[in-house]
Amino acid sequence: MKIENVIIIGSGPAAHTAAIYAGRSELKPLMFEGMMAGNIAAGGQLTTTTEIENFPGFPDGIGGSELMDQMRKQAIKCGARIETKTVTMIDLKSKPFKVIAEKDSVETKTIIIATGATAKRLGIVNEDKFWQKGISACAVCDGALPLFRNKVLGIIGGGDTACEEALHLTKYASKVLMFVRRDVLRASKTMQDRVLNNDKIKMIWETHVAEAMGEQFLTSLKTKHAKTSKEDKMEVSGLFYAVGHEPNTDFLDGQIEIDEAGYIMTKPGTTQTNVSGVFACGDVQDKIYRQAITAAGSGCMAATEADHYLKEDV
Repeated sequence: MKIENVIIIGSGPAAHTAAIYAGRSELKPLMFEGMMAGNIAAGGQLTTTTEIENFPGFPDGIGGSELMDQMRKQAIKCGARIETKTVTMIDLKSKPFKVIAEKDSVETKTIIIATGATAKRLGIVNEDKFWQKGISACAVCDGALPLFRNKVLGIIGGGDTACEEALHLTKYASKVLMFVRRDVLRASKTMQDRVLNNDKIKMIWETHVAEAMGEQFLTSLKTKHAKTSKEDKMEVSGLFYAVGHEPNTDFLDGQIEIDEAGYIMTKPGTTQTNVSGVFACGDVQDKIYRQAITAAGSGCMAATEADHYLKEDV
């Protein structure tokens, strides 16, 4: 059986950048991009984003799916082989490692895991209808879009991330409504003070968002008070979730060290996991930045480190 030099698991910016660099290093990488893995099309979370305005090199912006199509073509041009199969299991107990993708079992000297993380959804009425048509899970990615500028925007969450993203949205919104299920914030004292003292942010305490409403785009929300169940209607042009992400690591079956939130742990300043020869890049190991550009950068790191590992292992 042929033993691959490197198998890349994933299909987002981290995976394709890793494939580009590995291909240019003559490693002949094999990528498994997944078949609707995590209920998201190959290309990852960016395929659910309509317009990207903060990826360098595209001053007029570029569609998420278009950007991923371009990365995929470049990876293939650089020598990557891409199979549209979902990896369901890996075996790291012995070398070469084994990767199981549907019915195929492939052996490899190194693995780059770039399976990303999936934004948690809340299941409110009409959520799917308005996803990326007013509802988003990334204020940093989408908050500056023309669709949201100088509009009333809502954000759901009460932790540090929610506070940070609410403050980010104040740069573009006329007003930010912060929906919190409880009567207190979970965020650190510093972040609480910043949010509570910002004139552009209005706290909507003890409130659940029950329904998104509008025609083609989101225009209003139906809310329900957590204690009284009183319903209300609020006009908003955008709603941002800040309730966390779930890293796509179930297939690892506990063979790689992860943190309490499920993210793969890597050695500081590297993409190396606790298993020699296995590397992780992108949102599956990054719970801080979660941007396409940082994911791409870590993909470069992973491919470079895999190349060095293979040369030292000869």
